[in-house]
Amino acid sequence: MTALISKIKSGAMFVRVCLIALCALCLPALAQSNSIETVVANQQGANIVVKVGMKNPIQKAPVGFSINNPARIALDFHDTLNATGKTTIDVNIGDLRTVNLVEAAGRSRMVFNLNKALNYATTIEGNNLIITIDGSGGVATAVNSQGLPANPEPVSFANGHKPQLRDIDFRRGVAGEGRVVVDLPLNQVAVDVRQQGQKIFVTFLKVGLPENLRKRLDVADFGSPVQTVTTTPNGENVQMVVEPKGLWEHSSYQSDTQFVLEVRPIKEDPNKLTQGTQGYRGERISFNFQNIEVRAILQIIAEVSGLNIIASDTVTGTITLRLKDVPWDQALDNIMQIKGLDMRKNGNVMWVAPKDELLTKEKLELEQKAQIAELEPLKTEAFQLNYQKAEAFKQVFGVDGASTNRILSKRGSAVIEPRTNQLFVTDIPSKLEEVRKLIQKTDIASKQVLIEARIVEADDKFSKNLGAKLGFTDMRGIRGGDAGYQVSGNQRVALTGNYLGVGEQTGQAKITDQSFVPNSQFVNLPAAGINGLSPGSLAVSLFSSAANRFLNLELSALEADGKGKIISSPRVVTADQLKASIEQGTEIPYQVATASGATSIVFRKASLRLEVTPQITPDGNVILDVDVHKDSVGQETRMGYAIDTKQVRTMVLVENGGTVVLGGIYQQTERDNMTKIPFFGDLPLFGNLFKSTGRVNDKTELLIFITPKIMADRFSIK
Repeated sequence: MTALISKIKSGAMFVRVCLIALCALCLPALAQSNSIETVVANQQGANIVVKVGMKNPIQKAPVGFSINNPARIALDFHDTLNATGKTTIDVNIGDLRTVNLVEAAGRSRMVFNLNKALNYATTIEGNNLIITIDGSGGVATAVNSQGLPANPEPVSFANGHKPQLRDIDFRRGVAGEGRVVVDLPLNQVAVDVRQQGQKIFVTFLKVGLPENLRKRLDVADFGSPVQTVTTTPNGENVQMVVEPKGLWEHSSYQSDTQFVLEVRPIKEDPNKLTQGTQGYRGERISFNFQNIEVRAILQIIAEVSGLNIIASDTVTGTITLRLKDVPWDQALDNIMQIKGLDMRKNGNVMWVAPKDELLTKEKLELEQKAQIAELEPLKTEAFQLNYQKAEAFKQVFGVDGASTNRILSKRGSAVIEPRTNQLFVTDIPSKLEEVRKLIQKTDIASKQVLIEARIVEADDKFSKNLGAKLGFTDMRGIRGGDAGYQVSGNQRVALTGNYLGVGEQTGQAKITDQSFVPNSQFVNLPAAGINGLSPGSLAVSLFSSAANRFLNLELSALEADGKGKIISSPRVVTADQLKASIEQGTEIPYQVATASGATSIVFRKASLRLEVTPQITPDGNVILDVDVHKDSVGQETRMGYAIDTKQVRTMVLVENGGTVVLGGIYQQTERDNMTKIPFFGDLPLFGNLFKSTGRVNDKTELLIFITPKIMADRFSIK
């Protein structure tokens, strides 16, 4: 009896211990009463709005703090799990780079990694926590799910009508991404972007949709992941549904009144469970096993995922795991990492084995292929080249020691026949197939590009010169009277232009037919000629009634105003990535001395020259490496003529058929010249008779335009 009672007590104690252990396991799950389901970020004006979707309604806002270096915002969610299946979410909107989610000790911490320190505000709306990060650096204002202030004032529209979306457009990016561009009526329109399955739903809140935009856009022909874009009114909002295909990732941003949704393609890696930034996408499952065999858990995952999983015989052992609402591919990835396994995928068949086993098998396969290549019989095949020169493959095959052969096998060889432009390759069949594929990709017709340059030289020149001649002649002494003016007694004074003129009037010098009037001038500052032309003149003489005294005045002036334009338009056609040049001009001879002391003739070019190398980009634009020379014969010097040079060298990206201004030179010359007699030239009004003035105002401008055009198979230059 005593033994029976002892056994009953022992059994009760065992049950009690099990119940305590079971309660200990269940308490964390019961304590964690909420979970983070989704994290969606979008840009509204200068602000970044992050919408955190929870499983249950939020009772109070999470405790948060921020630090400046590094710039981060952290929010702590009490009694909350991370059910997103991700620990890092790439955002890259504004100054918000990523969001990290860390789960520990019955709580989850959400960390916002920023480019700079910014303020934030939060508001609770049912199951959603909305975080507003002020992108301007000012005080943040909390907004609701519609993008309006948390305590909004009534908003009214003119005539009681809602604003309408203005336009919806689709564009393809350079990397094959699809961009949906929407013109918003206001810069404060709230936009909600969310992904459901393989579709993206974009909701424009509190706006209308005009009739011409209520349509379904079929954009499959653009070659991007986006297939269709459907926009329809949805109550007081507008809903857009974007349907991509394949592997893709998306992001959105808003700049003023333009909203852009970008869907980018992702290259699939068959030996990875996660693709790009989409993370794990499998159906969520929950596991709670103690010491379960790895092969059994692989069987369960195969049934859930629908994949055909083949486990190697060396996959053994047990594992203890407890997972709740985790994607099956994430669970499989964690199991393989813990047990040192790896996978190889072929279609919907997945082979799971230890990493060392897979690496050893792949190494053996490569060694077997190498041994087969050593014993496989050789074959010879001739390849006819249509567009490429056979000599261009010397470096590829290492013919004549041009370079190391990296295409053919060790026993392979190649012979180049330039006369018939053929390649004769001897190697195993697999290498011959590689050579065939290489030639198919490289031996293609190069696209032709027509490059037209337009060089415009315009000038506006203005010159003006003014001058005067002033002289005095006394003829009384020559005609028998007394020359000059009496001062006192027999003292007289003669007035004329220079020393010789005084001698001619007083009889000290002999008068000639050409010397009398010029020698009587005491101001000789006529206007200068312009461009080889003499100025016009007007002469006035003031003399006595007896014609014995003369005061002579000559005014001369010349004004030139000229406008001109020179347009040079060289054109050249060349193949893609091949340099072309065209030149026209004059060669000027120069006489130079040689080292032996003799003289020789050398020539220098004064020409218009265009050198250009085009490169056609995959999206149809053209990159141009351009060198334009515009030389002309300048002024003549003692050593010969000078060469006036103008040159532009640059590299630009131009759209097909577009025109770009490579550069321009604007030069303006303003100059005022004055020659005068001191003191007399400064006299008011009469000072103009004692000076010569000139004014120059020249303007020259040079502009260089260039236009590339990708030519069709048949083309002509007109």
